Amino acid sequence: MIFDTHIHLNEERILSNLDNYLEEALKEGVSKFLCVGWDYESSKKAVELATIYPYIYAAIAIMPTEHEQYNEEDFKKLEELLKTSSKIVAIGETGLDYYWEKEDSIKEKQKEMFLKHIELANKYNLPVTIHCRDAIQDTFDILKNNPVKQGGVMHCYSGSVEMAKEFVKIGYKIAFGGVLTFKNSIVSKQVLTSIPLESIVLETDAPYLAPMPYRGRLNEPKFINNTSIFAANLLNMDVKQFEEQVFTNSCSIFHVKNKNED
Repeated sequence: MIFDTHIHLNEERILSNLDNYLEEALKEGVSKFLCVGWDYESSKKAVELATIYPYIYAAIAIMPTEHEQYNEEDFKKLEELLKTSSKIVAIGETGLDYYWEKEDSIKEKQKEMFLKHIELANKYNLPVTIHCRDAIQDTFDILKNNPVKQGGVMHCYSGSVEMAKEFVKIGYKIAFGGVLTFKNSIVSKQVLTSIPLESIVLETDAPYLAPMPYRGRLNEPKFINNTSIFAANLLNMDVKQFEEQVFTNSCSIFHVKNKNED
């Protein structure tokens, strides 16, 4: 009973063997996937996959690192996509990324993109899935000052415990993936054990960031099971009980029917 709230099934390394990866994940109890776009074409592919597979949903966006591709025409096409499928349940991944490019002009463009995505989410009453790297304060300030009506998820969260609690206060779930299992991820473990259970969701970010003992390999969808067991053990919880609550959290934030309602 696991909902992978952030996965790139639309990335070629997964897509080339998709049915096999999905079959193996389903056997491990992964019953829902949010396939996330990073530009127009990948967003379009996410929607196509969501149309084909009943257990796949889509999130669409032009992520901050793709700022060179961002233009009004593609953004309008994103909005047109929203009108084609009820399986689009979020806007994302959107946010800020200052890791690779630190020029003020690029930061301003990313902020402009971020605000446009927030407007789109509010126009269609959708949550957001947030990409934030080396930009935690700016991300928080934008979300606090420009509230997303349906809240969202902090994907691959890498900030402090204190900031995690602030994001929770304004309506965001905190996503944990393979990084949680890394030996040096001390703060991530502290975040997990410091926020309410109701604020936790799971993700793979596959094909990236495989958990231990697969670190360095292509991250397969089924590997989320390792992260789930690791997280439950950190919280001294029964794995099934942990997964049921986190599954409920995930369905709730993305307004997806849970297993008992399907």
